[in-house]
Amino acid sequence: MKPSVRSVRSVRLVAPVAALALAGFTATACAPETSDNSSSGKDEQTGTLRVWLFQEVGNTPKEKVVTSVVDAFEKAHKGVDVKVEYIPVETRAQRIKAAFNDPKSAPDVIEYGNTDTAGYVADGGLLDVSKEFAAWDEATDTDPTARQSVTVDGKVYGAPFFVGVRALYYRTDVFKELGLDVPKTMAELTTTAHEIRAAEPDLYGLVVGGAFTYGAMPFIWANGGELATGRGGSYASAIDSTAAQKGIKAYTSLFGDDNCPAAKCAGMGGNDTITAFAAGKAGMAIGGDFNHAAVQAGKVKDDYAVVPLPGVEAGSVAPAFAGGNNLGVLNSTSHRTLAVDLMEQLASKQTQTRLFDAMGFLPTFADVRETVAKKQPYVAPFVKTLAAGTKFVPASPAWSRIDSSLVLPTMFQEIVSGKKDVAAASAEAAKKMDDAFGSAG
Repeated sequence: MKPSVRSVRSVRLVAPVAALALAGFTATACAPETSDNSSSGKDEQTGTLRVWLFQEVGNTPKEKVVTSVVDAFEKAHKGVDVKVEYIPVETRAQRIKAAFNDPKSAPDVIEYGNTDTAGYVADGGLLDVSKEFAAWDEATDTDPTARQSVTVDGKVYGAPFFVGVRALYYRTDVFKELGLDVPKTMAELTTTAHEIRAAEPDLYGLVVGGAFTYGAMPFIWANGGELATGRGGSYASAIDSTAAQKGIKAYTSLFGDDNCPAAKCAGMGGNDTITAFAAGKAGMAIGGDFNHAAVQAGKVKDDYAVVPLPGVEAGSVAPAFAGGNNLGVLNSTSHRTLAVDLMEQLASKQTQTRLFDAMGFLPTFADVRETVAKKQPYVAPFVKTLAAGTKFVPASPAWSRIDSSLVLPTMFQEIVSGKKDVAAASAEAAKKMDDAFGSAG
């Protein structure tokens, strides 16, 4: 793609990537090394502002929205030139690491995965914008989990950009043919999965993946378990607690010839499970709002529906992981006021509404989500899932190490392969998590 060159601003595009890697939707890259960079102390009111945003598949709609925001910003701030660069998600760790350690070449504003917040704060790379966030009128409508994703030790280090959650996709044609009711509890979910598999041996009942960490977490949370306890960087793993083990058992019991054979499903990640469902190989799948386009483009087009993933009790919703991306200002910026203002304009209600229309990104503002759900009915079950209460990963720089070293997938895979029972596998995972938390300080 060629750069768009205009008289007032230049936008340089980087080669497209295969897919957007939402934080928590794919394996998290290692966080940058700790930087000794500190705030520049400058607050220049003119000059060049540099912005790094993630390159999406089909990035043009996102560019158009961003360009309109930048045009308005430049018009309102004479003498300011904004340069936007779209960077590949896969190489973000290296790029951001370099930016933290070389302020002269660093951007002023970045887009980043929400599970990276604590690590980037520990690296000294993100600016504390607590004062500005508190004064921002629109911030009061930010949903609690999105706010949590930019908060470390009570301080705010950015603005939520968009959010994504998962719910239960199911085949309406299969359910009708077999006379099945939509499951209302996790127990019914398992029973229904077995019934589909028994009646249609070529289908997975509920397609699951041993490497699908964020699809497994709702089972742990719905059964009262937690990943870890604590706060402020001081965490202890809770993955081996009685409640967490109950959730782990519920999830891993779905791997077997009566639903999703371990030989085929143990290595699957989230993308694999959605690919299988879209291809017509499963009766149900746990997928995100961000998977809607792929499913609609697949073999099951118009033969599926989505409902919130049921919890343990009838009528309850299993807590979902709230993934998504944030925007932040680098600590090294020499344009603090301008950079924070631009961050807020890019994360505003108006921009998030336009990004939903252009890209399908779910807004982080509860009132805006209600509005877009009325425009696009497919959003409703995801909005209901968010409204029911979501969960997030520990706000510790250790999480990126835990995630990238596949601690939880290894635990699931050891269980479904029969190498270890739930107690032994979760105890080993807890030890690895505690080692990571301890190393993080």
